[in-house]
Amino acid sequence: MSTYYSVLEVTPTNQDWVADYIGPANKLVAQYGGKYLARTNSHERLEGNGEDPALRIIIEWPSKEAAIGFMNDPGYVPHLKARTAGSVSHHSLIEAKDDLA
Repeated sequence: MSTYYSVLEVTPTNQDWVADYIGPANKLVAQYGGKYLARTNSHERLEGNGEDPALRIIIEWPSKEAAIGFMNDPGYVPHLKARTAGSVSHHSLIEAKDDLA
């Protein structure tokens, strides 16, 4: 199985969901074998244009199935809905491979 990475850009539009989100998300990420590599507002654009998100988040997953399982977990779904309702969020799932090698 390949390693996968969730790469998120999140800009909260309100803070109502944040306090209730962090604990359950942390627990479920760990339950699915995920590991936060970065959760930070310390980032800078080195190339290109556009609005920078408030937060950039990178999660390493042991498999695609683990990442999808996390996203679909009944314990996470209400928190996902709250995050997406209370933020501008973009989430990409990237397989750890080099297609150009």
